[in-house]
Amino acid sequence: MQTTLSKKIKDRSAVVGVIGLGYVGLPLMATFHRAGFPVIGYDVDPRKIDALHRGENYLKHLGTDLVSSMKTGAKFDATADMSRLGEADAVISCVPTPLGHHREPDLSFIEKSSDDIAKTLRPGQLVILESSTYPRTTRDVMLPRLEKRGLKCGTDFFCAYSPEREDPGRKDFSTQSIPKLVGGIDAPSGELAVALYTAAIAKVIPVQSAEVAEAAKLLENIYRAVNIALVNEMKMVLDAMDIDIWQVVDAAKTKPFGFQAFYPGPGLGGHCIPIDPFYLTWKAREVNMPTRFIELAGEINVQMPEFVVSKVQLALNDAAKAVKNSRILVVGLAYKPDIDDVRESPSFELIEKLEHLGAHVDYHDPHVPQTHKMRHHDLKMHSIEWSKEALASYDCVLIATNHTWYDWQMIADNSRLIVDTRNAMSKVAGSRAHIVKA
Repeated sequence: MQTTLSKKIKDRSAVVGVIGLGYVGLPLMATFHRAGFPVIGYDVDPRKIDALHRGENYLKHLGTDLVSSMKTGAKFDATADMSRLGEADAVISCVPTPLGHHREPDLSFIEKSSDDIAKTLRPGQLVILESSTYPRTTRDVMLPRLEKRGLKCGTDFFCAYSPEREDPGRKDFSTQSIPKLVGGIDAPSGELAVALYTAAIAKVIPVQSAEVAEAAKLLENIYRAVNIALVNEMKMVLDAMDIDIWQVVDAAKTKPFGFQAFYPGPGLGGHCIPIDPFYLTWKAREVNMPTRFIELAGEINVQMPEFVVSKVQLALNDAAKAVKNSRILVVGLAYKPDIDDVRESPSFELIEKLEHLGAHVDYHDPHVPQTHKMRHHDLKMHSIEWSKEALASYDCVLIATNHTWYDWQMIADNSRLIVDTRNAMSKVAGSRAHIVKA
């Protein structure tokens, strides 16, 4: 089985199937297609499948050519029919791994996709999980589901873990150029997974096991979460001392060693950093190990929207206005600049908290014309029409995302009051008396 699949990978006749055609799965499928593999995309959302068949890219930051080049080329298909998973020689699962209502891991998407794969699993297939998760998920959650029909991993089929490392909107790295970690459930599985990724990815790094790869992914994102929490806590302390955290970080990063700059914000966004630390803290309880450091960082980051709202309250109070019945414009809905990705964006929580206090809240985002239903939010809002007159009509403009689309001088010149969480106003000319950093 291993020799046959290895040969198909080498001559690029192996069909690569990708489950979950979102921010991870879609660019991954395109990467394998560009490398010469026939690809099949699987997703439960028929709107995505229809868009792909029309040659349209629903992830705007990836560009229009990503999908159209696959559509016009050969060896491409997309389907919502999971009974076709048996057509793929290698199946890569890129499904979501969110948190439940009590911040516990929600592995239901991994479980469902594993069950779907198991229904059509055949000898010689390679199954790879890419979703961010806690160590032993591949071995303890996915593998038993795959083996329940009698096939055995390492002889009949093969299974591995390779963590996604996507950073939507980034220009200096792509799916193809980001180094890829790969850990197998067993040696044959690891070898085949390494061979598959090596055929499409510039640099592939084998690790000793699936568990090492799973834990490495968590470490990468926990590292960022902890350092962002540190600078967020510094921001709150220095704010009370009337010291600008942004100036402090700029000063500290002049040191050429021993320091890496992280920046504060209104809260964490994206799929990984707000979620991954809680996956490890939950799993750690199983082995009776405390994760006080990680949990403290999580607490600090979670409270940042509340800190921003309090700064809005104080700023309005200084302007002789109450939050209740004030008109507030949130600038930027995406969780980071220049993309349309709103997953876990703190802007949603800011809007809901301000509305709870009685404010009338609108938003503007050039990349997000309207909101859609999410796991924890359903704002049913549309981005306002952008103009100087619109800005002037609001009691407060809250900058939550610093898209390069915005003319910050225009915002400064036409807003009554600005609360800036991104240091976007740092270089505007003229009076800054109406600008408050948060």
